[in-house]
Amino acid sequence: MRAVILISGRGSNMEALLRAGLPVDFAAVISNRPDAGGLTIARDLGVDTAVVDHTRHTDRTAFDAALAEQIDRHGADLVCLAGFMRVLTDDFVQRYQGRMLNIHPALLPAFPGLNTHTRALAAGVKLHGCTVHFVTPEVDAGPIVVQAAVPVFDDDTPERLAARVLAQEHRIYPLAVRWFAEGRLRWTADDRIGLDAATHPDTALISPMG
Repeated sequence: MRAVILISGRGSNMEALLRAGLPVDFAAVISNRPDAGGLTIARDLGVDTAVVDHTRHTDRTAFDAALAEQIDRHGADLVCLAGFMRVLTDDFVQRYQGRMLNIHPALLPAFPGLNTHTRALAAGVKLHGCTVHFVTPEVDAGPIVVQAAVPVFDDDTPERLAARVLAQEHRIYPLAVRWFAEGRLRWTADDRIGLDAATHPDTALISPMG
């Protein structure tokens, strides 16, 4: 299976995917920012890179068309968003429906969007975490594949909480991509994701204490 990873910054989740020994040919890492630190990491790991600079396109539709052209050039069966900070058009999302994953730093459907750790602390939640989900036109609302939870401590700061969540992101994103590559995910009629529990007992939800 061939995959493309989309990034906008340092690419820590990208690096976790590339180093996970997955049964995947990562054909390219593509960034919308030419200064994204993840591009250097990807090249050092022997992965082709490309830049589709959103500032050089007149609107989102034009940018998405250029991005899709680059993805398709690499023959991607799967598109992995890994800190890709652009809202994609409905047409783009539908083009890759069912084969585009995203990692979000919250336990969806709680705290979609930005500033999730600050918002979680403000809400007083006792559990926070991260979610891998399929991408749909509504932002951060696609079918959930896997989640990991971490405790929230009374003296937490957004930075400490973010670091604890990020460690779990690096665990569950490779797991979800492996399941996809092995054909073990089922998108059901009610927009839920099924996993063969007989083959993978107790792995659809990961606890940091496990």
